[in-house]
Amino acid sequence: MDKFSGIDLHSNNSVVVVSDDADRVLYQRRLPNDPIQIRAALAPHREDLVGVVIEATYNWYWL
Repeated sequence: MDKFSGIDLHSNNSVVVVSDDADRVLYQRRLPNDPIQIRAALAPHREDLVGVVIEATYNWYWL
């Protein structure tokens, strides 16, 4: 099953969502802006992830 991830990046947290090809939400969490925690959240879906998109404003360059 193909999976897709979207991350809404804010100043101190991110909302991470993983959905399937039928647009069902499989995972949704608000996480601190810590790359280790974000990678850990995506890890169980890694084999099936087709893509990850990030919505961020111009000033969140840490990513």
